[in-house]
Amino acid sequence: MSLMTMSYHIPVLIDEVIDGLKVKAGGSYIDCTVGEGGHSKAILEASAPNGQLLGIDLDPQALETAGIGLQSSRDRVVLANDNFGNLGKIARNNEFYSVDGILLDLGLSSLQLEAGSRGFSFRADEPLDMRFGPSLEISAWEVVNRYSQDDLAWIIKIYGEEYRADRIAKEVIENRPIDTSLQLAQVVMKAIRGPWGRTHPATRTFQAIRIHVNGEMENLEHVLSQAISLLESGGRFAVISYHSLEDRLVKNFFRQESKEVKSILLINKKIIVPSRTEVRSNHRSRSARMRVAERI
Repeated sequence: MSLMTMSYHIPVLIDEVIDGLKVKAGGSYIDCTVGEGGHSKAILEASAPNGQLLGIDLDPQALETAGIGLQSSRDRVVLANDNFGNLGKIARNNEFYSVDGILLDLGLSSLQLEAGSRGFSFRADEPLDMRFGPSLEISAWEVVNRYSQDDLAWIIKIYGEEYRADRIAKEVIENRPIDTSLQLAQVVMKAIRGPWGRTHPATRTFQAIRIHVNGEMENLEHVLSQAISLLESGGRFAVISYHSLEDRLVKNFFRQESKEVKSILLINKKIIVPSRTEVRSNHRSRSARMRVAERI
């Protein structure tokens, strides 16, 4: 069975997303990270019969999978293989102006973790790549094998919030070349030495390298203000983040826009998290945090 016909993805906070965006029949929506199309499909169903959706993803494999899953609504969907950091340009090129809702889900898809063979998972022996799309120049292999010890330590400390970054970077340098995700995970485990909690000891290091390779924080900064400008009055912007760096950036942006610029209203005073039932059925949803704002 090909990857394109297999279903992996369980979209997180699906009911909360539809409620948060106030999806309505005939509305116009943008899914900035369409992934395998789970959220997009729900938005299209809720906006039927004539709602429109622009789906964006940098990963061509994920976008192809989404296209197959969204076939029943293909006349209402436009898919764009691009970086959501270019949201304004993408929306203009596809004539999506003054939209009713925008979703930004910053999580990795199951397809990328389990079937992408790009080294995102520390549980598999895959080539060290970690790029969301082939257009990106720097791979995880280059970061791990060519960066200086100081630069590696900085990336792991800042983007992974890993206090053992210096020790890990030193171990990486001493064990080069490192060619696969499993090799990297083993090196990190050797550097940390335990004791370990419930979280895999390589989690923060893999997160940090992936964020750096894909310029995730820079792209998030770029997309936030673009999204607000594309919303019509009363339009909603929902952001799902998975670690404190992302959530802090979104929180501070929303706070500034609501209190200083006064361009938005905060819909939820507290972050929206998955229910216990959802976490039990989809373990990867446990770290999801959603914030929603409305354009004034």
